[in-house]
Amino acid sequence: MGKKSIKENKNVYQLAREEAGMTRLQASDALVFMSDSRIEKIESEKCEPHPDEILAMANAYKKPSLCNYYCSNECPIGQKTVPELKEKALAQITLEMLSTINILSKQKDRLVEITVDGEISDDEMKDFLTIKSELDKMTVSIESLKLWIDQMIAEGKWVD
Repeated sequence: MGKKSIKENKNVYQLAREEAGMTRLQASDALVFMSDSRIEKIESEKCEPHPDEILAMANAYKKPSLCNYYCSNECPIGQKTVPELKEKALAQITLEMLSTINILSKQKDRLVEITVDGEISDDEMKDFLTIKSELDKMTVSIESLKLWIDQMIAEGKWVD
């Protein structure tokens, strides 16, 4: 059995492995193509993980949020396009989604007015950006719900 880490400031990958109750050697066995020394280098931030390694860790550690973390924090493209999701309770996700739906429902007529001519004028831009902001919130709500579902499936709490 491996020794328990006393390191402070553990990165997200080490925390996920430890939450899964795995030593680096056990993780290496589960990950097949990653050695325990490679895992140590990723956890100690001596090297950056590859996307396929993140997918494997997310699966082995039953932590699908690792993929979002990697994309939103470490991938140069993802940092510009992928919002970072926080793990939330289903009730909170649902309420946030319904709130955004209510706001967008009130703004749909204005969106039609703005876009009907195929152009966005300077006087329409402020309203259009407000609507875009709400659409961004809806995207985050939807992705949060999908992550919640993925976590339930990973934990075996959801059966088809």
